[in-house]
Amino acid sequence: MIAELGLGALWLAAALSLLQLGFAFLPAPGRNAVRTIAVAQALLVVIAFFSLIQLFLRTDLSVKLVVENSHSMKPWLYKFAGAWGNHEGSMLLWVTVLAVAGAAVALFERRLNEPTLIATLGAQAAIGLGFYVFLLFASNPFDRAYPVPAEGNGLNPLLQDPGLAFHPPTLYFGYVGVSIAFSFAVGALLTRDVGPAFARAMRPWVLVAWIFLTLGITAGSYWAYYELGWGGWWFWDPVENASLMPWLATTALLHSVTVLATRDGLRAWTVMLAVVAFSMSMIGTFLVRSGILTSVHSFAVDPRRGAFILILLALYIGGAMTLYGLRVGTVKEGSTFDPVSREGALVVNNLLLTVLLGLVLIGTLYPLATEAMGSKVSVGPPYFNLVTGPIALLLVVIMSVGPLLRWRRDRLKLVAGRVALPILLAAVTLLALVIAAPGMRILPLLGLALALGVGAASLAPLWKRNLRRTPLFTYGMVVAHLGIAVSLAGMACESAFTREKLIAVQPGETVAVGPYRVRFDSVRPIAGPNWTAIEAQLSASRNGGAALILHPQSRMFNAPPTETSESAIATRLDGQLYTVLGKSDDEGRWQLRLWWKPFVTLIWLGGAMVAFGGFLSLIGRWRRERRGRVEEVEV
Repeated sequence: MIAELGLGALWLAAALSLLQLGFAFLPAPGRNAVRTIAVAQALLVVIAFFSLIQLFLRTDLSVKLVVENSHSMKPWLYKFAGAWGNHEGSMLLWVTVLAVAGAAVALFERRLNEPTLIATLGAQAAIGLGFYVFLLFASNPFDRAYPVPAEGNGLNPLLQDPGLAFHPPTLYFGYVGVSIAFSFAVGALLTRDVGPAFARAMRPWVLVAWIFLTLGITAGSYWAYYELGWGGWWFWDPVENASLMPWLATTALLHSVTVLATRDGLRAWTVMLAVVAFSMSMIGTFLVRSGILTSVHSFAVDPRRGAFILILLALYIGGAMTLYGLRVGTVKEGSTFDPVSREGALVVNNLLLTVLLGLVLIGTLYPLATEAMGSKVSVGPPYFNLVTGPIALLLVVIMSVGPLLRWRRDRLKLVAGRVALPILLAAVTLLALVIAAPGMRILPLLGLALALGVGAASLAPLWKRNLRRTPLFTYGMVVAHLGIAVSLAGMACESAFTREKLIAVQPGETVAVGPYRVRFDSVRPIAGPNWTAIEAQLSASRNGGAALILHPQSRMFNAPPTETSESAIATRLDGQLYTVLGKSDDEGRWQLRLWWKPFVTLIWLGGAMVAFGGFLSLIGRWRRERRGRVEEVEV
């Protein structure tokens, strides 16, 4: 009955989505029902989603999706998170978050003109309707299994990690926040209402999307880092790029919508970026869910599903681009500004982000295009590092200078005085590194030097200010930009100073890596809830200090049969000792892979700071707007 309840709720939600779309473009009083329908639709799809979770928690093997992606012996957490650790469940989560976000707009949005709000909810219903049709006719999560098997196939072991409960939902919250911004842009174009009020209404959604995308990418990077056992924090995997591209576009949109909301500039550019950001989230959905890629992230293998998503992508993006082309002439220019101004720096920032986005998109799609034409081409880190590295470094320079400029108009002589100290710090750091580490590669060298300069520039907006009266969103900007500097320092240190050892050792032997001496003590078999493993014991000592005990494992899962490497990592303030156990040979030796990674944790610390800065900005903007509404009521 639970499966029938979920399927029935999903059908009713789809019907309400169609009704919401129709009512959005009817004259009053029909349009007055749109808000209520949006809320009812969200309640129904939430029922459907929690029905699916209940089926996984019960390991209901009468449901095909549970059979294919779960197992009665699987730990509770992975039964729960496994509800979206598959194609159908992940798409239902996507639609659920989409509907709940639409209901939140219907309930709480009061800044938009009513016609624009109704058009926005109509656009949101159109997005949801396409995915409801996709779920019901191509990817039904409630299909029954006949006959009912005695046991399920289990979940991909690489997904059996607490990261599954955090990483996909945060990314989906980000994708859906971008879809709300897209709906706002479509609604404003339909009603010819592109202006500061529209931007102020859209900005919190863009900021929320950006925060969640940042958290999702940061968490996904660390999950892959410790789970896959490769020792890297970013692999330029096409599916990783599928989450990076919406983040780049949303970062550009966030800066652009801020200019429109506060200075009434960049009107047409803001609308275009909203369309581009949603396009990137749709392309990411297509890459991950179409089966066109083979990846741990990819669940779909039916080409019909990929064709369906491709059709949706063409309809949504093609329709939005057509609407933009037809209505962009009605978008007024807005306020102008000089090139040397904060707006000018934000425009350069957006252009560089767009170039980065284009280069990543080309590198991601080019191998797929060549393979479709019968020729396999691999595009990997050498391409991405070479073409994106210099632009990314230039981008952080512009990012650090932007907040030091005045709005509308500024003077180069005054700007030079404000950036003198950060430039001096970067130059001194660069000279010191050239002397101390003459063999360092150019990109890590520049990255470390710029990290210090950018960090100083990030704090500059707080100079000579009353810190107690400084707005919270200013602190948010400072923390986010400082987080970029921290991540940049971590990336540069990891690239420049990592030390690696790949050896074959017997119990009792010792090997040196970085500042550590690691002794291979022993190996033993152990058993987990749904796996068995060979576990090594390593003793790592540094400068004669107390030994750290590490236990890397080589695990074997039975459902489905899969062998994985579970790394063991020792984290200290100045870096991480990363260890992986490999195979044994006929002589009783075991492969052991060791890395010493100085300051690598700064990468994820910086990512967390960036997201926290966005959260501070969100709270600060909300408090200011609330204070403004209270003052209006009192007057």
